[in-house]
Amino acid sequence: MQFGIFSVSDITEDPTTGRTPSEAEKIRATLTVAKHIEEVGLDVFALGEHHNPPFWSSSPTTTLAYIAGQTERIVLSTATTLITTNDPVKLAEDYAMLQHVSGGRADLMLGRGNTGPVYPWFGKDIRQGLPLTIENYALLHKLWREDVVDWEGQFRTPLQGFTSTPRPLDGVPPFVWHGSIRTPEIAEQAAYYGDGFFANNIFWPKEHYQRLISLYRERYAHYGHGAPEQAIVGLGGQVFMRANSQDAVREFRPYFDNAPVYGHGPSLEDFTEMTPLTVGSPQQVIDRYAAMRETFGDYQRQLFLIDHAGLPLKTVLEQLDILGGEVVPVLRRELAKDRPATVPDAPTHASLVAAAGGAREAVPGANRGDNLTDGSPYRDAEPAVAGASFGAAASRKDA
Repeated sequence: MQFGIFSVSDITEDPTTGRTPSEAEKIRATLTVAKHIEEVGLDVFALGEHHNPPFWSSSPTTTLAYIAGQTERIVLSTATTLITTNDPVKLAEDYAMLQHVSGGRADLMLGRGNTGPVYPWFGKDIRQGLPLTIENYALLHKLWREDVVDWEGQFRTPLQGFTSTPRPLDGVPPFVWHGSIRTPEIAEQAAYYGDGFFANNIFWPKEHYQRLISLYRERYAHYGHGAPEQAIVGLGGQVFMRANSQDAVREFRPYFDNAPVYGHGPSLEDFTEMTPLTVGSPQQVIDRYAAMRETFGDYQRQLFLIDHAGLPLKTVLEQLDILGGEVVPVLRRELAKDRPATVPDAPTHASLVAAAGGAREAVPGANRGDNLTDGSPYRDAEPAVAGASFGAAASRKDA
């Protein structure tokens, strides 16, 4: 079981002081938060992708690569990588590179994002959101598994004899989570490939996410990847803690009431009743999140949103101290109790390499350097195995 933090990279006014940090200040603060996550014993730092104010994280791989150089153990992930508006070729290259510089401590969560105007900014049509998701991931999946790719689809220029470099570390692509808050087609896509499904259940009642996760588990088994309980599930969450629950509520209320996402909407009390947001003592958080598997089954990753809504850095670091010192150690024990042996651990690079039968070192042969070689440009390559890709257009070439 992995525990960690995800950041949406918002730059929000602190409602208690009226002060808004600069972009540079907020970026430095996030780097401090990421390093502190490792110091308090958590497992994952995940960063979102946005291309508009008030968010700063337009290039998560750059940020995560820097954090990789400042840490030794934590997994570096994304809270959203925009599969719709990014070029799959560039995603294949960037995240394979992040794999290498982090020593395998990298994975990513694909999503469509929540900012409609991002589509025309990058030359895409929001009405094609789902077809873009399906086709772009089919290509990304292929680029990481075949040394030489021919491709023809609907949304980008064709590829002929293309090799994405660098090849994935040890010949094993980064693990992919498909993130969704509402869309069953994304659960289906994750199940088809045998990837992870991340239900970012921070907005809606648990029954909605139960349906999505149940669908994912059923379809995961349908596609032959294992039993439903062996599907790889991640959950989102939100907490704010103080030793005394009344102090937690009093301190967090102005941040909740003015938050850009849910401020000026439901009351704090209503929102905590309807969603996993838990504002109170460490024990209240333990009780709430230890019960998650009763609702969703055994799962592999729990991420919390803490660095948001204008909370100052000092407060965020205090929250991480509580989470790492008092909450997560107990949750590890509670969620490990009676966990069936058939339920897999969270995927790691080492476990994926072992499942693949060992590491591959990609060694290029002599070639012209133009991705138009005769056969594979790598000395140790075996012939690529073609296979149908989920939902791809009939005109696409798979071989």
